[in-house]
Amino acid sequence: MNKDFKILVVDDEKNILDVVKAYLEKEGFKIITAMDGDAALNILSKETIHLVILDLMLPKLTGEEVCRKIRITSSIPIIMLTAKTEEDEKIEGISIGADDYLTKPFSARELVVRVRALIRRAYRDQTPLADILSFNSGDLEVDIKKMVVKKQGKAVSLTTNEFKVLTALLINPGQVFSREHLVEKAFGVDYEGFDRTMDTYIKNIRQKVEDNPREPKYIVTVYGTGYKFNENSSEVKK
Repeated sequence: MNKDFKILVVDDEKNILDVVKAYLEKEGFKIITAMDGDAALNILSKETIHLVILDLMLPKLTGEEVCRKIRITSSIPIIMLTAKTEEDEKIEGISIGADDYLTKPFSARELVVRVRALIRRAYRDQTPLADILSFNSGDLEVDIKKMVVKKQGKAVSLTTNEFKVLTALLINPGQVFSREHLVEKAFGVDYEGFDRTMDTYIKNIRQKVEDNPREPKYIVTVYGTGYKFNENSSEVKK
């Protein structure tokens, strides 16, 4: 299956590009490289890319700017490469749309493992009860197969991981998930994250699907326990 997946690697250090390209090609992935943000966006506009490995410190456009621009129109999985090690800075990367991150210097073999895991999570088959789930007379609509979310008829852009979290909640309406249980349900037992990461995903999703994120009607906090999708939000299956 790897031969069908095309990965864009963006870094301004040629030695890193060469090493990452060699390791991923050995695994059977098709690799395209770029050394600045503008070149990356140009490639994304012309090629079908399945995953992006994105350095933060780039010329012309920073990694953060590239990530934000990608997220306007796409939920493609993104792994960020960063020299920043503080937890708040990693959370910021997730907040703007990254699905995973690696801190430099990193092991190329670890990167391969994370690429495999993210592709598996992002593109694995899902079998919900319906392809399209609609709530409150179309106020919120989620197309599971196409990974499209609409709020009041307008498409909203969720990251791959945000979509996984939303899907895990809405196909189990009314079920209360602890953070740990929700991580396992959305990403599998091999996901390496921390509690605040899930809180960030929930916050981001609420900003995109709720009328008032501070008083959510879909993704409800059950204090002291976790989160649930409000089963009283009039689900209609198509």
